[in-house]
Amino acid sequence: MTHILGVRPHLPADASLAAWHCRAPALAPDASAVAFVGDSGGSPRVWVQPLTGEAEAWPVDTGPEPVADVGWSPDARRLAVRVVPGGGEHAQVWTVRPDGTDLRPLAAPAGGSASFVRWTGRGELLLVAETSASGVTEAVLVDAVSGSREVVAAGPLTHPAAISRDHRRMLLRRGPRGVRRMSVVDLAGGSERSTPDGRTPAEDRPPGERPLLTGLPGSTDYGILSPDGMTVYLLSDAGRDRPALVAVRGDGRTDTLAERPDADLDQFALSADGDRAVLVWNVSGRSELELIETDTGALHPLPPPPADVVTSIRVSLDGCLAVLGAEGPGRPPHVLLCELATGLYRRVAGADALAEAVEPELVRFPARDGVELSGWLYRVPGTQAPSPFLMYLHGGPEYQERPTFNPLYQNLLAAGIGVFAPNVRGSSGSGRAFRDADNHALRFRAIDDAADCAEELARLGLADPARIACMGWSYGGYLTLAALVTRPDLFRAGVDVCGISDFETFYARTEPWIAAAAVSEYGHPRDDRDLLRALSPLRSFDRLTAPLLVVHGAHDTNVPVREAEQAVQAARGRGVPCEYLLFEDEGHEIRRPANRAAFVRNVVAWLERHLIVPARV
Repeated sequence: MTHILGVRPHLPADASLAAWHCRAPALAPDASAVAFVGDSGGSPRVWVQPLTGEAEAWPVDTGPEPVADVGWSPDARRLAVRVVPGGGEHAQVWTVRPDGTDLRPLAAPAGGSASFVRWTGRGELLLVAETSASGVTEAVLVDAVSGSREVVAAGPLTHPAAISRDHRRMLLRRGPRGVRRMSVVDLAGGSERSTPDGRTPAEDRPPGERPLLTGLPGSTDYGILSPDGMTVYLLSDAGRDRPALVAVRGDGRTDTLAERPDADLDQFALSADGDRAVLVWNVSGRSELELIETDTGALHPLPPPPADVVTSIRVSLDGCLAVLGAEGPGRPPHVLLCELATGLYRRVAGADALAEAVEPELVRFPARDGVELSGWLYRVPGTQAPSPFLMYLHGGPEYQERPTFNPLYQNLLAAGIGVFAPNVRGSSGSGRAFRDADNHALRFRAIDDAADCAEELARLGLADPARIACMGWSYGGYLTLAALVTRPDLFRAGVDVCGISDFETFYARTEPWIAAAAVSEYGHPRDDRDLLRALSPLRSFDRLTAPLLVVHGAHDTNVPVREAEQAVQAARGRGVPCEYLLFEDEGHEIRRPANRAAFVRNVVAWLERHLIVPARV
């Protein structure tokens, strides 16, 4: 039967907003406890959950600012914590004891950002990446006890990936998004040299640096060193379409240890002795796990995890356990332990699964030029199509819509609004060729994809063609604005969250390292000026007709808040109904539970107002 206004399906909408999120778990060295980032206290902070006895989890006081990551020192005396002041992009690295004492900053570059890579295994030395306000990144060894610092590498678009236990070799990642490369640097002769402005061009690389997988198209985004530092394990799609596990030996020999024609290697974690690794495969959006013996390459599948998507993984020092961050449409982000010998999973932190949450179905269909698109379809229970629908576009663009926990979707479904979350070209998860299919001038085809998705919903009889809205976050916010002005006939309303409205103003105001990394995706602000103007939605706002809700965080320096302000001003100046929701204590993400709930309720109310009312004549 059709959905009747005011009669809603019984869905866990309120429960989805109240459920706490647990992310980024890390095992204590002796596997007696797990530390994770949880937000049950009103803001993401560190929690420690003992794994023995009946002891309950306790919060670790790291101050009022949100936390994004945590890791144990090898002796378990300290935690490294990544703090994000104001929820923005200028992250800092602090250290604290597990009982909350001796909190101190280790890396807080003025106007820049810091992240920790790993404890090195020598004393209490932490490898930290510090990016300055000018965009130059330094790899720094910081002593968490004395605070002493040693810069061991520097350069733009550079990130330290790993360091050997003897501190003689370092793995560095260089380059912009989509074309990153890894290099091994021999540190035995001293720190890496840099030019005065921080650049380390190819002709000025130190003699001890050896680029890996050279001359191959693609990108290498993650890597780790074997315990002796002589073998490099890489997650890479260099020279292939699907990311795989590649080993580069000390003698220069390269071996492909694990690859699949139907899946991307999403992430992996190496045991402390280097004998085996846990692989997490992305198979059409869902996670599958395998064990691999690094010396023989033998693969051993693990049972399916009790959640659709594994978001993080770390292996215990003894190699017997893996700790996972996991979630699914009805399973809020939680912490799992997996016994690698038996494949048994158990949840150790996080909210219970939500009863009656709507599970999506994966649908595939061709775009206008024949390229296969896919997306996750959430149907309103008990509703006969056609229905009002929201098309939700993910960020990145090289991210991927996957069946994760999304309170917005469950609340929209409870309001009688279906959701379709597609992966248009430029998304990851379908190979490198698809990921690169929207670069530069090809971005017009991604905008066409958004229109094709809306038309497919109507063609299949799922959506009422007069009641389709478009929404997206970050790049998805940009794509939403672009779709609204390119095909104003398709969309009844729009929601832009932290989206770029004009590439010229974006490049002028975003962080220097973000601008430099974005050139490979969008184009160069000077050399591709005409293209970027043609791609900028703000320059076509005379075609905007759909009512628009704009959402942004005041501390967002990734996509600066000016992008939202000028979109609101332009829409209102043309008489288009436009509302503006600004979170004064958030950045590019909405991290605090109260703000998350307010965001969902405002978006649902906005879309109810424009989609549940009688359709336009």
